[in-house]
Amino acid sequence: MFLGVIMASRALNTIRHLGDAVRALRRDQSGATAIEFAMLALPFAFLSFAIIETTVSFTAQQVVSNAVDTISREIRTGQLTLANTTKSQFGQKICDEISVMSGSKCSGLVWDLQSYNSFAEVPKKIPHDGNGDIDTTGFKYDPGMENSIVSLRVFYKWPVLIDVMQSSMSNLPDGKTLLYASVTWQNEPF
Repeated sequence: MFLGVIMASRALNTIRHLGDAVRALRRDQSGATAIEFAMLALPFAFLSFAIIETTVSFTAQQVVSNAVDTISREIRTGQLTLANTTKSQFGQKICDEISVMSGSKCSGLVWDLQSYNSFAEVPKKIPHDGNGDIDTTGFKYDPGMENSIVSLRVFYKWPVLIDVMQSSMSNLPDGKTLLYASVTWQNEPF
């Protein structure tokens, strides 16, 4: 019996010491900053990556839009015609206009330049194939003659730079984002 009393006494002392240790840990604030940082670092990193990816993507979209505006003006005023520019030269001209974002590769660039009899004939939708990719069937190089109604559509498959953003930013089956710019006009008498 005496041994049971001693063991019970030691168990109570251990429980008291354990309680004291738990109370001491509750009062101790020395690791709070590290724990708070660990809890906030990952969401902050994701938010920062999302802001950077979105900003870069919008900037690239603006570069494509500016390129389409610049080139369409050259066609509209008769500076670019079938007589002085081939299809490959025209494609290179678009590539040169967007080279600030694509380098000299332009591997994700496709375009369509066609003349129409009326504004109602101009396509109003992005052509997709059965897989969700761009359908380039029927794309042409036809800057038209003077007074022609012409439409230039430029598509660029922009790579999503940050892998964790790919599922929410991409709109093509290969994980890229489609940048698109279009302009329709009537050529001036040149």
